[in-house]
Amino acid sequence: MKANFALNDGSIVPAVGLGTFQSDGDNSRVEEAVLAALKHGYRHIDTAAAYGNEKEIGRAIQRSGVSREKLFVTTKLAQTWHEPSEVAQALDQSLTALQLDYVPYAYATGADHETLRHPSGNGKPVMDYELSRAYPDVWEAMETLVSRGKVKSIGVSNFNILKLKRILDIARIVPAVNQVELHPFLPQNELLEFCTGKGIHLMAHQPLGGKPLDIVNPNVTRPGPLDHPKVMEIALKCKKSPAQVLISWAIQRGSSAIPKTIHEHRLIENIQTFKLNDEHLKTINLLSSETGTIRYLDPCGHIGFDLFDEIYDQPLANSVPWDI
Repeated sequence: MKANFALNDGSIVPAVGLGTFQSDGDNSRVEEAVLAALKHGYRHIDTAAAYGNEKEIGRAIQRSGVSREKLFVTTKLAQTWHEPSEVAQALDQSLTALQLDYVPYAYATGADHETLRHPSGNGKPVMDYELSRAYPDVWEAMETLVSRGKVKSIGVSNFNILKLKRILDIARIVPAVNQVELHPFLPQNELLEFCTGKGIHLMAHQPLGGKPLDIVNPNVTRPGPLDHPKVMEIALKCKKSPAQVLISWAIQRGSSAIPKTIHEHRLIENIQTFKLNDEHLKTINLLSSETGTIRYLDPCGHIGFDLFDEIYDQPLANSVPWDI
């Protein structure tokens, strides 16, 4: 089974990493989870400034004794730092938190770059529509970080084909990675084909279906692929867990995966992938035609426009329904 993937810039990313987005419990448990993951052989840790756990991850890396050269660490530009002139400062803050040397929509910001909330009291963020449309400018600012040696690889997250085309139109550096929700209920077939053709590696967040916060999960009541009878049947036949089946499926399609967990026995389990036979692959590939496409992480109802629209590059308007 594939252990690593080569990126278009020559970097190597492990096939399985540890995701830390909205980890169970609170971020106080993230440090120990990352430490355990590194102990059991994980070499890719995924985080973001918006997750609020970069300091915990940095401490775990320092405690682990694993050398920096052996690690692939991903962090992400927060939605409150999309002004191109501030991209470098945002990265410096992440690097300080992580204690490392290196490592598509924008919110309106208040003091210290905190997210401003809608005056109606509905808890939704106030959007910066101009910056949300200006993501090619942000990409160009990120490209300068590579030239300065601040980062080895740069990529995007939750970009559809339409938005990727806008990036590619102006890019000096082709994105190394596009990290998106990907699992059998949302196989992203067209996106996978497009990215493969452009040399962009597709990385699966929420590879098990995931349960993000209800405010960004319109399908919170719908069971995920972990609980699908056909996945469970394959797991039983292969003497593996449903999670191992789903992670292995993603890898065999050419995507790395970053499942999240804070439980040590699942950390050990998730990294032990195996090769599915053709019959099992076909069964899993057909699940979305049975269930319909299900996206578990969808902020559209939270931000007021369809981030994944392949016809119009949203936002089009400078307001959202709850402004009226």
